[in-house]
Amino acid sequence: MDLKQKNRKTVRRLTLVAVGMFGFGFALWPLYSVLCEVTGLGGRAIQVEQNNSEAVASDRVVSIRFDASVNSSLSWDFKAKEKVSEFNLGVPSTAYYVATNPGSDAVTGQATYNVTPPEASLYFVKTECFCFTEQKLEANESKDMPVYFYIKPDLPEHIKDITLSYTFYRHGYDPSDRMANH
Repeated sequence: MDLKQKNRKTVRRLTLVAVGMFGFGFALWPLYSVLCEVTGLGGRAIQVEQNNSEAVASDRVVSIRFDASVNSSLSWDFKAKEKVSEFNLGVPSTAYYVATNPGSDAVTGQATYNVTPPEASLYFVKTECFCFTEQKLEANESKDMPVYFYIKPDLPEHIKDITLSYTFYRHGYDPSDRMANH
């Protein structure tokens, strides 16, 4: 095989690799979305409903741990008012978090959430949450942030404990900005 044929073969292979990489990159977002829906990662499988017509009270009780954290991009203090509480399945309930901006400027944040174990996220229904919208705190302002929810009565019996986690980020925070500065 002469040099010209080898070069053509190499160019074809590189072209196929480039097309394959582009296709894989294009498919990543839908694949990630499906993964999150199935596993509950990133809180994506958490159900959000506008009315509680599906909620049916149950005698069964589940323990929920409320977790709160703040990304280093935001200088807020953020915590759950109660770390752990017990709730009856199917009963509309409320949990409160508190955010404080100790800084001297107004700052806007956005919360992300997650439910563990992932299977429980399929039964955790949030009817209203501070995480659905941006939250602006003025300098030295504190704000109670409620989460209205219920847990579907058909939660599998083996799930006795659930953790609801929130992380606040500065609104507009892009992790790649942090990487570019280091």
